[in-house]
Amino acid sequence: MSDVYDKIMDLAKRRGFIWPTSECYGSVAGFIDYGPLGSMMKRKIENIWRHFYVVQEGYYEIECPTIGQEDIFIASGHVKGFSDKMCQCPSCKEYLRADHVAEGQNIAGASAMSAEQLSEVLCKLCCPACGEELGKVEVFNFNLMFATTIGPGSQRTGYLRPETAQGMFTDFSRLLRFYRDKLPFGAVQIGKSYRNEISPRQGMIRLREFTQAEAEIFVHPSEKTHPMFSRYADYKIPLLGIAQQLGNTDPLTVTMREAVDLGLVANEYVAYYLALTHQILTTIGVKPERMRFRQHLCEERAHYAEDCWDAEIFSDRFGWVETVGIADRTDYDLRAHERQSGQRFAVFLQYQTPRKVRQVRVIPDMAALGPRFRGKAKAVADALCACAPGPGGVTITLDGEEIEVPAALYQVREEEVEVPGEEVTPHVIEPSYGIDRMIYGVLESSYDEELVDGEERKVLRFPPQIAPVQVAVFPLMARDGLPEIAAEISEQIRQRGILAEYDDSGAIGRRYRRQDEIGTPFAITVDYDSKDDASVTLRDRDSMRQVRVPIEGIADRMRGLVEGRISFSEL
Repeated sequence: MSDVYDKIMDLAKRRGFIWPTSECYGSVAGFIDYGPLGSMMKRKIENIWRHFYVVQEGYYEIECPTIGQEDIFIASGHVKGFSDKMCQCPSCKEYLRADHVAEGQNIAGASAMSAEQLSEVLCKLCCPACGEELGKVEVFNFNLMFATTIGPGSQRTGYLRPETAQGMFTDFSRLLRFYRDKLPFGAVQIGKSYRNEISPRQGMIRLREFTQAEAEIFVHPSEKTHPMFSRYADYKIPLLGIAQQLGNTDPLTVTMREAVDLGLVANEYVAYYLALTHQILTTIGVKPERMRFRQHLCEERAHYAEDCWDAEIFSDRFGWVETVGIADRTDYDLRAHERQSGQRFAVFLQYQTPRKVRQVRVIPDMAALGPRFRGKAKAVADALCACAPGPGGVTITLDGEEIEVPAALYQVREEEVEVPGEEVTPHVIEPSYGIDRMIYGVLESSYDEELVDGEERKVLRFPPQIAPVQVAVFPLMARDGLPEIAAEISEQIRQRGILAEYDDSGAIGRRYRRQDEIGTPFAITVDYDSKDDASVTLRDRDSMRQVRVPIEGIADRMRGLVEGRISFSEL
């Protein structure tokens, strides 16, 4: 095969999967339209994701606005630090992402370089847009968020969200009550996110508006044993850990139990969602041999993360493409929103039996503090209670002022108290899926070409669950009562929730090829024998085998085939 990417994009545009957006005005890089078939396929992939996270895992879905007020993104760190390093070509004036220019010309580690280091590297490289040498260019940070204003008069700054996660963090207190104040619990969200990419040149791989599916699972900080870990304990996937990357060795294929026991994966929660992600990607049609899980190196992992992995899908054009991120984000996000909002983001967990503990209690002498410190007396008393003063007095800091408090103004008592529970700030496990990248991964995994009777057959070998059209129904001829029988069969299948497409245009071989090209897994042909014996020809897309089946019960049979409860070979 020549360039698979070009062939896939040609098919996708021609058959209504993916189109350039606002094409009549010249389109804009980083935006795409999903056509009729692409939109249906996208919804089916999203619903498979929902099946795993909502039905299997029991995490309810919420929906938050795509525009958020500035405080949200100050807390999350996006206002200050969500930026890429950018430069401008002095010849063609194109803005370029500096680290991508360097990496595209085989400069290793460019993403970890400073602006000054990148500037030195780029001076000898060529612009990917015009081919001219860049020379000495300035590299500077460019914030990737789209800014807007909320309300008239530009009084309130807002941003288009760069990820769906923040809404689940800001809703934490209400989610906690919804889940009856118990850990662990989780919430999921599927929706649009926006990043003002500097120079997107990778089609569906790098978009300025894209769909994310994220889960935020809130767990006890010191109890990261997944209650259902046995479901995936023996599940094997290829793990490219830090040691394998530094040693330049192949991924290590181990079970999730072994990965945790070896210390390759930080805990059972991260391992569980690595396996779950592998299962989702294979379910939607990504070939296992095109998939690996790469652990973030120390210099690329966020400082607050305990562990972070990327599910990567191999592309013939782009190499290994990050498609899903699975991270243990500790309590960073909740504490950040706690500081910014002034609200407590914590869970009170009651002990089964109250515990007796000895603690030191400070008792300020308010009768003495009042005359001495006057208006500051209460603040001094609160500061005393918050520290552990010694028997010889203590120095506290109040509004930047150091204040000496003699021992005579307070008492220190040690006493035994009964503690009913503890307050903890949960840690967050976050699997984050790029739906558009998943769709491209499926397209590239499913695309195939072969010669059949001397003629090229292009076929998308989608799993039946995600195929836009799942059954095609053909009358052999558009006369003699055959169209009526075919139309009735189509209606019966649709009533079972299966999308059937009726087609009576052209030779039957051409109709088969049209459906193969859009990935329709099954085709039913009504012929003249159908009028005599009430049977039809059922064709399988992948093997092109055909079998006669009775019309009676055809709708239930097709539903079983699409859902995988029946295999074509059984027929």
